[in-house]
Amino acid sequence: MIRFIDSNDEKRTITQQILDALPAWFGIEESKQEYVDQSKDTFMFAYFDKDTPVGFIAIKQHYKQSAELTVMGVKSDYHRHGIGRKLVSECEKWCVEHHICYLQVKTLSEISSDESYAKTRKFYEGVGFVPLETFPTLWDEANPCLLLVKYLNI
Repeated sequence: MIRFIDSNDEKRTITQQILDALPAWFGIEESKQEYVDQSKDTFMFAYFDKDTPVGFIAIKQHYKQSAELTVMGVKSDYHRHGIGRKLVSECEKWCVEHHICYLQVKTLSEISSDESYAKTRKFYEGVGFVPLETFPTLWDEANPCLLLVKYLNI
């Protein structure tokens, strides 16, 4: 079941729990803590298995017609069960309801050989995002940033 999360404490808790369970993607403690701290400034949906959150997606609206998928995570035991796709779909539905027609996401570029992020890029492309530009030093030289975008036909 997916539900909208509006409590800042619940946003922080869900973000912390799920990112802690994904060290291959969120192993840098400082970066992980930034996601947790910034979760209060996002619109969040979480996927629950009974009463336990197993996935979430956070969106930040930057401008009237554009938003960013700032962070997303699904616990590894739940990968390849359609949860990520359902969360992205819920995010897109929310964007359309709010007249947002462009959704972006940033992830580690293919310049990096990290296998976990290769799966991440494949996932985003599989749900309709297209690569727009690589920023080799946006985060730092060891972590080149790939910007992907998706047009939501509103």
